Amino acid sequence: MSTSYKVKFWGIRTNTRSDGTGKKPRVVSHTVRWTVGERERSSTFKTKGLAESFLSDLRQAARSGEAFDLESGLPASMVKAKDARTWYAFAVAYVHAWWPHAAAKTREGMTDTLANVTPVLTKDLPGRPADETIRRALREFSFLPEDRRPEPSPEIARAVRWLEAASLPLSALEEAKHTRAALEALALLLDGTAAATSTYRRKRAVFHHVLEYAVELEELSANPLHRVKLRKPKSTGEIDRRSVVNPAQARELLTAVTYVGRSRGPMLAAMFACMYFGGLRPAEAAGLRAKDCHLPTSGWGLLTLERTKPQSNKRFTDSGETHDDRGLKHRGRKVVREVPIPPELVATLRDHIDRFGAGPDGRLFRTRTGGLISGSAYAKVWKEARTYAFTPDQAASPLAARPYDLRHAAVSLWLNAGVHAPEAAERAGHGVDVMLKVYARCIDGQREVANQRILDALAA
Repeated sequence: MSTSYKVKFWGIRTNTRSDGTGKKPRVVSHTVRWTVGERERSSTFKTKGLAESFLSDLRQAARSGEAFDLESGLPASMVKAKDARTWYAFAVAYVHAWWPHAAAKTREGMTDTLANVTPVLTKDLPGRPADETIRRALREFSFLPEDRRPEPSPEIARAVRWLEAASLPLSALEEAKHTRAALEALALLLDGTAAATSTYRRKRAVFHHVLEYAVELEELSANPLHRVKLRKPKSTGEIDRRSVVNPAQARELLTAVTYVGRSRGPMLAAMFACMYFGGLRPAEAAGLRAKDCHLPTSGWGLLTLERTKPQSNKRFTDSGETHDDRGLKHRGRKVVREVPIPPELVATLRDHIDRFGAGPDGRLFRTRTGGLISGSAYAKVWKEARTYAFTPDQAASPLAARPYDLRHAAVSLWLNAGVHAPEAAERAGHGVDVMLKVYARCIDGQREVANQRILDALAA
């Protein structure tokens, strides 16, 4: 950018237009004139107040010693402000930059967070679409790579045009009021009720990363989140011990699963057993293949986990299907994890393979047509099985409310059985710090044992 400090200002020129013979000319605009170097510049405004304000800004920049750009005639600070991206444009660019490096669930969380924040970082321009329409425009169009965007409906196209015009500049986040407004949007659900602390913290982490990226690109001087405090109850991340089943309850549940439907339950029983006896995540169990299983006729077996089938909306997956084909969570694509499994699970898997076989791709757990089982489908089976296995009071409690709670129960059982944390963490696919923070909990039914040990000690 070529600049000059040689600046000269002229008075504001009033522009008039005659409306007819004998009538006083009507003022139509006001022009600010100045020179930078040897080049004359001008800018015209509808009202005198706007012209005076603009001229005042120019004079102030000159008095403070700013260089003026020869091309635009503006001081450096104004050129920077003029060229600055809006929050909307930056958010779109951020998503497109990070999309190739993120898993489908990460992409979904990223776009969900930005769709919460973007509507509040706007100016009050006329024609604002409904918030629901704005969020749909962001999630289903703007925050998708260009080759994945559908043809927008007229409603979505209008919302995108409004966002492009109304979005605040990214630099507006230097003001605490805008950053606070964004955080408050993340702290609420769409119905206006407070979001869970874990949800807020997860979304805040995404927002923090976006702003750190802006700092890295030197579009923000510092991360404005560091100056804004929004108090939310601290979340320890620990599991609710009321959700953790003991071995007897787990076996009752696994048996009850086989009572659900003619084939749905029996085909899923071994999948749930993998979550309890092997501590597998649902996506790991969904991707389990026959070749991953070493199932001897007696003794312990071994699962060598390599692939997972995480579920997300198909617009976020690489495959364009609802389930992606990925490596293990938090590990490189070719890294495997070996999980020893007890004889009880070995027998269950051998029986499952004898009865249902494996699909064309080798997967053990699938629908009757060979497809992947959706999360909603196996959750429905689980919900029904709980009514068979539990008393009404237990069924109404958090006890094993979700299939994922079987994994919680498995890891809690290992730790309470005396398995060293590094070994338990390796089997579960966690870091030791996460293991000790989240899973070191007593399983259901152990309180009475602990109470008796205390009584015995007191009586000694």
